[in-house]
Amino acid sequence: MQTLAQIAIYIISTLGTLYVSLVLLRFLAQLVRADYYNPLSKALVKYTNPLLIPLRKIIPGFFGIDWAALILALILEAILMQIVLLIASYGIVNPALLFIWSVVALLGLLVTFYYWGTIIMIIASWIAPHNHNPALRLLQQIIDPVMAPFRKILPPLGVLDLSPIIFFMVLHIIRSFVLPALAQATGMIPGLGFGF
Repeated sequence: MQTLAQIAIYIISTLGTLYVSLVLLRFLAQLVRADYYNPLSKALVKYTNPLLIPLRKIIPGFFGIDWAALILALILEAILMQIVLLIASYGIVNPALLFIWSVVALLGLLVTFYYWGTIIMIIASWIAPHNHNPALRLLQQIIDPVMAPFRKILPPLGVLDLSPIIFFMVLHIIRSFVLPALAQATGMIPGLGFGF
C-alpha cells in the first residue's frame, strides 16, 4: 500500500509540477514581452488558457504584470501540495501555511528554471551560436533581462561572457541556503519544495 502511495505521489507531483511550470513560463514570457508569434509562446497560451481565462475575469493584469497567471500558479501549487499531503496521510493543512509553502515552492521552481535555462543557453551558444530554434529564442528572451544586471557587473570580454558565473553563484546561494532556510522557518514538510 505504501508503494502505491509513493507511485501516486510521484505521478501527481510530476504532472502537476509540469503544468505549474507551463503557467509560470507563461507568466515570465508575458512579463518580458516575449515574441507572441513564437510557436512555443502559442503553445503556452493554448495549454494555460482553459484555467487562466476564467481567472482573468476576477483578477485583471496591471502594471504590465499578468497577476492572474501568477495567482493561478500559486493556487495550482497549493492544490498539488495538499493532494500530495493527503496521499502521504498528513491530512488537511492550514490554507495560510499552504499558501506560504506554495510561494517557497514556486521560488524553488523559478530558481531551477533559471539555473537549467542558463546552462542550456551557454551550451547552445558554444554548439550552435546562430541557431534560431523557437525554444532557444524563447529561453533567451526570458533569461536575458535577468542576466542584464550581471553583465553590467562583469561585461563580456570579446566573445567570452563570464557573467553567468556570478548569476550561478547567486542562484546557488538562493537554492542551497535561502530556500531551505525559508522552508525550515515556515515548517515546510521536506520533499514538498521543487529543486531544493
